[in-house]
Amino acid sequence: MIGLAEWLYRRAARGPGRPALTCDGVTWSYGELQQRIERLSAVLAQRGIRPGDRVGYLGFNHPLFLVALFATARLGAIFVPLNFRLSGPEIEFAVNDAGVHTLLVGSEHTDSVRAIRPKLCCQEYLGAGQAAAGWESVEDLMATAGPQAAATVDPESVATIIYTSGTTGNPKGAMLSHANFWANNMNAHLVFDCVSTDVALNNAPLFHVGGLCVITLPILAAGGHLVLQKAFDPLEQMRAIEHYRVSVGFAVPAMLLFMSQHAAFPSADLSSLRLIAVGGAPMPEPLLRLYAGRGIPVHQGYGMTETTTMIAFLDPARSLDKLGSCGNGPILTEFMLKDYSGAPILVPHVKGEVCVRGANVMKGYWNRPEATAAVFDADGWFHTGDVGYVDAEGYLFLCDRLKDMVISGGENVYPAEVESALFGHPAIAEIAVIGAPDERWGERVVAVAALKPGASITLEELRAYGAERLARYKLPQELRLVDALPRNPTGKVLKNRLREGAER
Repeated sequence: MIGLAEWLYRRAARGPGRPALTCDGVTWSYGELQQRIERLSAVLAQRGIRPGDRVGYLGFNHPLFLVALFATARLGAIFVPLNFRLSGPEIEFAVNDAGVHTLLVGSEHTDSVRAIRPKLCCQEYLGAGQAAAGWESVEDLMATAGPQAAATVDPESVATIIYTSGTTGNPKGAMLSHANFWANNMNAHLVFDCVSTDVALNNAPLFHVGGLCVITLPILAAGGHLVLQKAFDPLEQMRAIEHYRVSVGFAVPAMLLFMSQHAAFPSADLSSLRLIAVGGAPMPEPLLRLYAGRGIPVHQGYGMTETTTMIAFLDPARSLDKLGSCGNGPILTEFMLKDYSGAPILVPHVKGEVCVRGANVMKGYWNRPEATAAVFDADGWFHTGDVGYVDAEGYLFLCDRLKDMVISGGENVYPAEVESALFGHPAIAEIAVIGAPDERWGERVVAVAALKPGASITLEELRAYGAERLARYKLPQELRLVDALPRNPTGKVLKNRLREGAER
């Protein structure tokens, strides 16, 4: 196990002239990338950053994000990537919760920070890119920075604090160590066969573990070439694949769907791709077959912020006969199912909570000892809160979130199953299922739906539609109509808000 900054330093020393990072048509070699990291670490040290201090970054995908990550790690400090989709009060909470000392802000977000700056705890502010008036340009400071010695870093120390989505209350900061990132890199290399000749494309946001940890860091550790895009655009993605001869990439299913629907897709040269790692949701069978028909293997997976992404991955060779599965565990990580008493489930097709153990699992939640204790058991298993089962071959299938499960009349109802069945009704634009207190049944099943323009539906009609697909006890006993489902900045439905409405 070695630190983030140390392994990149060693990689750069092995091949300083090799291409490391391309963004907006400009390519840096590993030597140039390392030089920028050392200069920024000097700037941060001059601004008072010491081991354990927090450095925040708010901005779109940009090479400076990665420079700041490694420069912070080089000083033994802690990097805090911030979700640029957050509102002002949400940014304020994360910055102050982490106790950020120095905040780097992209030019597109300086106005957002300026509005809340008097409420922030930061001691230093630096502007990235074309710094706005009143902001110091970090690039200008780097241009005149002198040498800065690297700190000695314990691989078990915290490297980043990455905030979870926060669908129930304020988000929590997952503390990921240098060792967590190293273990995740090794898992990725063993699952994806990453090599130094790979060219990787990423346009998923780097503040999220999907964009940062699935392909981006593993490819840099392997000595490959990372092509970084600010955001996803179907045509620009296909053009980048053709131009740079991209071999590996990361996407969520919606990205692949939008690519396939673009007019340029049939004629696009995607022959360089040897795999696409997919997370966030299961791949629909037609989309799997479409990409397989183009000779592009899709590597589906399941991960979390708290596990530095990797919990399970499905080999493309099994994607159709294991449709709906997220696969089995990578080499350095194990998972098991436990029942509600905490006992292991050792037989197939019995649902339980997915629990994970391995070198990639976080150290805990920042300043949340109670929350940390609640998710780790005495044997060191991290309890994900996800419900699933394994088949006879040990392949994992996810069902729902444990906290979202409804217990009605002693029967377990998994909202995701009900939502999937009811979503097909022609009147439904989006739907969520929650539980509400019920004197007779303990909890009753409540459907909260937004309808398509001009559509209408009654509870009886929805139940009749669902009765063809679901057991009777799973059918909604109440229907609430809303204009739109409340969502957090990453698009997850805020079921706690729906539950509050159902209980009133």
